[in-house]
Amino acid sequence: MAIIDPLLGIRLIVIFGITNVITFLMIASTCRCVVGVRFVNDMMKQDWYKWFFSHHCWYWRMFFLSVIIHIALVLMVFGIPF
Repeated sequence: MAIIDPLLGIRLIVIFGITNVITFLMIASTCRCVVGVRFVNDMMKQDWYKWFFSHHCWYWRMFFLSVIIHIALVLMVFGIPF
């Protein structure tokens, strides 16, 4: 007996995989290490980027939650292969 419907599980795994990539890009684009780069310095003058940059810690929380759900779904759908 499957814990979750395999088709639904695979779809959710893909969705959370994409979410992982998007949130990682959000984290990377607001990393404090990139502030010295000219492109980022130009963006820091924009109000939208200041707002986006100020929410950096929330992107980490979304990323970790997405990774945890992604891993749990993989284990429920495919199990442990060993």
